[in-house]
Amino acid sequence: MKSLVSVITPMYNSERFISATIMSVVNQTHQNWELLLIDDFSKDKTIQIVKEFITKYPNIKLLENPANQGAAVSRNRGIKAAKGQYIAFLDADDLWKPEKLKKQLAFMKEESCDVCFSSYDLMDELGNPLNKQVKALPVLNYKKLLKSNYIGNLTGIYSVNSLGKITSPNLRKRQDWLIWLESIKTSGKPAKSIQESLAMYRVRNGSISSSKWSLLKYNYWVYKKGLGFSTSKSIFSLLVFLFEYFFIKSKQTVSINGK
Repeated sequence: MKSLVSVITPMYNSERFISATIMSVVNQTHQNWELLLIDDFSKDKTIQIVKEFITKYPNIKLLENPANQGAAVSRNRGIKAAKGQYIAFLDADDLWKPEKLKKQLAFMKEESCDVCFSSYDLMDELGNPLNKQVKALPVLNYKKLLKSNYIGNLTGIYSVNSLGKITSPNLRKRQDWLIWLESIKTSGKPAKSIQESLAMYRVRNGSISSSKWSLLKYNYWVYKKGLGFSTSKSIFSLLVFLFEYFFIKSKQTVSINGK
């Protein structure tokens, strides 16, 4: 029996992208999955679109929040409802390549690792390739991950059998980073990656990734509130993060197709 993978997808006003995101899960060559879609009180047609998929695919499930509560609450709700031996994450505007789950599960078994991630491509808001790829570090330990989030959340997967269910503190942003930190800490072993690109990340206008000031603020709260560091240690960690982000991690993004 192939392992069941629980895919966690928080949604909020995602009508423009959610169909393509769902289809990228439906089209996986590893077919033993459940897709948990957690709607965070959307005001558009997200829920109507999802309900059309539910009538066709019984392994797609919709959970609706009674009010807008943020990605952390939504993601944690999905994790708690998950039944899989593995948990993977896919945001409502990103895409997986068809072999994503199959290759990662085989790799995790072969390498005896509890946490796995991969490289991924970048696309613009309309889904056009940006001819850029974020290369995954081959091996990632807790100390390195603490400096900056080197795991693209759309590529990450962890073993529930080995680690139990890892949730995150209730932060509005960057809570995925805390999930991967806790996963590696609980495992006691580094995360390992597949160097091949297995997913596509949508770079959206006005996203946190495109706002340096937001990046600064939310990363400070990861250290201060998420990890419980003192103010001085949080500030020091943020300075380390800034150096890592601009001078080291930036080198992980490379041009592809010679462009």
